[in-house]
Amino acid sequence: MNPLADRIRPTTLDEVFGQEHLIGKGKILRNIIEKNNIPNMIFFGPSGVGKTTVANIIAARTGMQIHKLNATNASVSDIKDIVKSLDTIYSMNGVLLYLDEIQHFNKKQQQSLLEFMENGKITLIASTTENPYFYIYNAVLSRSVVFEFKPLDAKDIKKAVVRGVEKLRESEYPELKIEDDALNHISETAAGDVRKALNALEVCALSLSSDSNITLELVENATQKKAMRYDRDGDSHYDVLSAFQKSMRGSDPDAAVYYLARLLDSGDMQSAIRRMLVCAAEDVGLANPNALTVAKAAADAAFVLGMPEARIPLCEAVILIATSPKSNSAVMAIDAAMKDLSETDTGEIPAYLRDSHYSGAAKLGRGLTYKYPHSFENNYVAQQYLPDNIKSKKYYVFGKNKNETAAKKYWDAVKSSDSGKE
Repeated sequence: MNPLADRIRPTTLDEVFGQEHLIGKGKILRNIIEKNNIPNMIFFGPSGVGKTTVANIIAARTGMQIHKLNATNASVSDIKDIVKSLDTIYSMNGVLLYLDEIQHFNKKQQQSLLEFMENGKITLIASTTENPYFYIYNAVLSRSVVFEFKPLDAKDIKKAVVRGVEKLRESEYPELKIEDDALNHISETAAGDVRKALNALEVCALSLSSDSNITLELVENATQKKAMRYDRDGDSHYDVLSAFQKSMRGSDPDAAVYYLARLLDSGDMQSAIRRMLVCAAEDVGLANPNALTVAKAAADAAFVLGMPEARIPLCEAVILIATSPKSNSAVMAIDAAMKDLSETDTGEIPAYLRDSHYSGAAKLGRGLTYKYPHSFENNYVAQQYLPDNIKSKKYYVFGKNKNETAAKKYWDAVKSSDSGKE
């Protein structure tokens, strides 16, 4: 017997769970499908969210003959075999090629699709769990419309599980019931994957000795652990890292600790440490310079301790970074200076600032009029340090936090006094 997920697979758009942003009433993909004018498309999203289902519905509505290939084991010869069927009675309405996991095709294999995409003999729907802009070649991308399928909400998963229970009752389990806690647990631990939820339901049903309730305990045994949608070799790796850094930057310690836990749970301590150090320097910066010191000490301790103990100093540092005042004044300053170096003729370093510790420097005018700050009150003297072409440039702007406000107040007072005058 086919798996439960296949037995209840939707046959119309109205039966599809989730993806309202694509196939809801009036949404773009639904409009395209209802007009039966199907372009080449790329479906991008995680497993078990409806990509194959929607492709099947498209083929059924248009009357096209559907061919399915998986790029992990297909070849160019498989595509050529499909092309040979184009002149048969079975393909009189056209051929829809559903190519799953297209990212596993190399450049040559992907390019073999172009001729048939352009002449309209084949309508391609390619699916991928990876970001297509990273893994699919531009020639294919430029001839396709990309649609992103998103993980389903627990409420949508719940609807699918309820339908699955009804299907099981129609066949081998007429008295089957599922407790509310068990239903919620399956829905919430499926990580947005309908197939995963239905597989868990089916395993639970198969384990029953007779028609009886599916309990929370039974579901917990079947699901074991909430699946993390995290692949260190895929773009979801960068999604987690991005969310981690943005949570620290956004001063949300709870979210920052959560994403740290995901990274550590996946075994990616090194990437977590790198983002933690970057955030301490870039986002906390001069508002709390000690944050970078703490982050570095935590990183060193983590490498010495190893997991699981490493989680403790790393968590301490992440919480400190997230709860510290923020200032990006340093990164803004260095980026502005580097921009000028690449786009502007900044001019020569003033002669009195150049190295004068060699024979003949004085004859070249090096260092002759340099004023030594420590010879003046408050260890400060006014003189031009930037090259003439950018002598009035301001790269650093004091941040509006306690540390930088205090520094600004100090230097405003020093520079407005008689300090630095001979």
